[in-house]
Amino acid sequence: MKETVSLDFFTVPTATFKVLFAFLVLSNDRRQILHFNVTQHPNAQWTARQLLDACGFDKIPQYLVRDRDAIFGERFREQAKSLAIEEVVTSPRSPWQNPYAERVIGPIRRECIDHVIVLGERHLKCILSEYVDYYNNTRTHRALDKDVPQHRDAQKNVSGKIVSFKRVGGLHHEYCRMAA
Repeated sequence: MKETVSLDFFTVPTATFKVLFAFLVLSNDRRQILHFNVTQHPNAQWTARQLLDACGFDKIPQYLVRDRDAIFGERFREQAKSLAIEEVVTSPRSPWQNPYAERVIGPIRRECIDHVIVLGERHLKCILSEYVDYYNNTRTHRALDKDVPQHRDAQKNVSGKIVSFKRVGGLHHEYCRMAA
């Protein structure tokens, strides 16, 4: 699992009735969102660039799980091959075969996108940037034994006031104990 990433697209409508495409790359071992980006007009070249941005040259995964969307065209497949990443392509119309990516898209929609009116591409990038930070560093996961994707140590049980910090524009909160 440490050597596997999942990627997928999801759509987001805007206030002006345009459709934006959000792309994400997820590490399967810790359910950490490694990379995301937004565009109005995705193509294979743009998607190949996102793969390069997500993986870099220091943390290239061995396997990549994706669906059969036409956006993963020849240019994308060449990019994956040049990075020595083996692609695992799911069956047609089988989202359950890419469960980690599908499992993160649901909370993004339910916990974030469904509660805001997206104005445009830059606005969606800002919203998703805040949510990805919250998701990776604050939001606990049952599959990780109530830990977060970016592991953190539990706070010591000391006395002090519990303080709430707003996350994702106030949609969520993080609670921390302040030292007395």
